[in-house]
Amino acid sequence: MPDAEWAAVRSLLPVPAWLQGLGGQPEGYCHRQMLDAIRYPVAGGISWRAMPTDFPDWGRVYAFFRRWREHGLITEFHNRLRGRVREREGREAEPTAGIIDARSVKASASVPTASSGYDGGKKVPGRKRHIVTDTPGLLLVVAVTAANVGDRDAAVPLLQRLRSLHRGITLVWAGGGYTGGLVQWCRQKLALTLEVVKRTDTMEGFVVLPRRWVAERTFAWLMHSRRLARDYETLTATSEAMIQWSMITRMSRRPARPRARSRR
Repeated sequence: MPDAEWAAVRSLLPVPAWLQGLGGQPEGYCHRQMLDAIRYPVAGGISWRAMPTDFPDWGRVYAFFRRWREHGLITEFHNRLRGRVREREGREAEPTAGIIDARSVKASASVPTASSGYDGGKKVPGRKRHIVTDTPGLLLVVAVTAANVGDRDAAVPLLQRLRSLHRGITLVWAGGGYTGGLVQWCRQKLALTLEVVKRTDTMEGFVVLPRRWVAERTFAWLMHSRRLARDYETLTATSEAMIQWSMITRMSRRPARPRARSRR
């Protein structure tokens, strides 16, 4: 992590309990070392035990990763960073609209059969990633399920969590897999407009659909992290954390970039 990037994200990190006088012992490594160490296997797709010796011991790094996952600190850091990026781009910190989509990925042999399945539509065995992004494509909420879970079934708890975390959102664009009673349920239960963007019968071949392409681009961003090329995680919560860390890496580079000079 370059110095400029660390300077941009340092103030957004969760404060350790011992610094707030809430007990516990000081950590043996600084957060910058731990962030670099966690980002390495996410980007490179290696196992924890294969981490180079330049980083802290892999056991300490994984313990840090697991503690942040279990206490919701990854989500806290991710959401703060997303707000900073949105403000830097001239937007409000909280979004008012989103895009929902899902994609199935193959699972490795280490994934339990209880949390994996077969997506008959895409012909993919493994797990399915369900995401809601804002209009620039930044991640709002994510859920990982077995690949045989339908998009509409997974969308119910996902949209409920979206509504509780982002009260300002009133409109969500979706694909054809989210039609049916889900549209009315969103209107009645969540006071949320779910607008379905469908392909028309006249469309042939690849066509960029309005709004839906944003979520597709986010999935493409995630696939730049080799750890996400397929699902290697035993727990779905760990898979969701890996997705958040991938987005953290991408977002943390933006505040460190020099602002483009306006042309006159």
